[in-house]
Amino acid sequence: MCTDTQARVDHGHVRAWLPYAGFTVFGAFWGVWGASVPVIRDQAGLTDGQLGTALLFIAAGALPAMPLAGRAVDRWGHRVTAITLMSLGIAGIAVAVTARDLPALCVGLTVLGASSGAADVTINAAAGSVQRAHGRPVITRAHGFFSLAVVAASLVTGLLNAAGLPVVMPYVLVMLGAGAVSAAIVAGDRTRADAGRHGRARTVTARTVTARSGPGLRAHLPLLLVAGGLGALGFAVENAHQSWSAVYLADTVRAGPALVGAGPAVFALAVSLTRFAVSAVKTRQARIVLTVGAVISAAGTSLLALTASLPLALLGLALAAVGTAVLFPTVLGLATANVPDAARGAATSVVSTSAYVGYLAGPVYVGHWAQASGLPGAMLAVAALAAALALLAWPALRAVVPSPAWRATAEAGATGRPRA
Repeated sequence: MCTDTQARVDHGHVRAWLPYAGFTVFGAFWGVWGASVPVIRDQAGLTDGQLGTALLFIAAGALPAMPLAGRAVDRWGHRVTAITLMSLGIAGIAVAVTARDLPALCVGLTVLGASSGAADVTINAAAGSVQRAHGRPVITRAHGFFSLAVVAASLVTGLLNAAGLPVVMPYVLVMLGAGAVSAAIVAGDRTRADAGRHGRARTVTARTVTARSGPGLRAHLPLLLVAGGLGALGFAVENAHQSWSAVYLADTVRAGPALVGAGPAVFALAVSLTRFAVSAVKTRQARIVLTVGAVISAAGTSLLALTASLPLALLGLALAAVGTAVLFPTVLGLATANVPDAARGAATSVVSTSAYVGYLAGPVYVGHWAQASGLPGAMLAVAALAAALALLAWPALRAVVPSPAWRATAEAGATGRPRA
């Protein structure tokens, strides 16, 4: 039987590094992707409109893959993480090599989206498991590693592209990193299997885990769905800035070519530093963190929308990043704090899939508002999303966490601090 003690052993010291390594590889991949999109667009001979159409295929692949990945983690454990990270590395290389026209890019991005969505769920599930087992704020710190890796990989990719190296080169480096992490996961599984083998067939444990995951998930479903909705608002704000900050600095602030890239870099760096800083603050009030973060994000986005000065625009981006940084890690930690490990993958996929819809919708939302009222108006519309999150978070979470004792435990779990 898969007891809580077994879960603590399975997610103990051997795997304590897994969320950080997984999020670093994941962030490196998306940093490489963001910096290489213009090169891939030119390689495929696409217009901006065609590129926008192709990017939708990432969602087409990711959304169905995310719940499947959650179930796979619950059945087979975090060996699935090794598979998804390797798949992501392979998909990146395939896109870089085969994207020679629109159909080829659309097919490649569908596969890439499926690999990315699956990896997103598996590494978040690993972070939740290790956080519960060790009582440390693993989720927030792991997301900090993601943002830091995005910054580093973007800069390295820019240097490689400027040196005239093939577009596939940074993807090969990501693949090597994914291979190293995956090999360590598999090696750790083999070591535990040899040390703890008592003659019981693995299929018995697999059936037990699968049998227990359904009831465990249903008991937490209202909170998971609410957390996913709040996460969608947070991710919409985050990806709106990540996707449009460079364009905003170029078109509205009139920043020069050398300074345009400062927007995404400042935003990602501020997100990373905030996540590391907040993870050290062992707050018991996750809802307060969520509400205050949304307010700061709304204020920073409003400042960005109302200024034409580059320093003030960068300050607004930094403030928006500081507020945005705490949103998704907080709701994910709160929603899954008391979910049993047998249902953790499925629970993570519910929150992540719902939130991912907001991540995809954020840039589109900005585009429609920019068409109607210009980029400053679009940024005010993004600030309105953050303000809506600030207003909704407290009553929405209170409605689905009825027990004061349960709520106190869950809030403590969001930041990794067990209550006495």
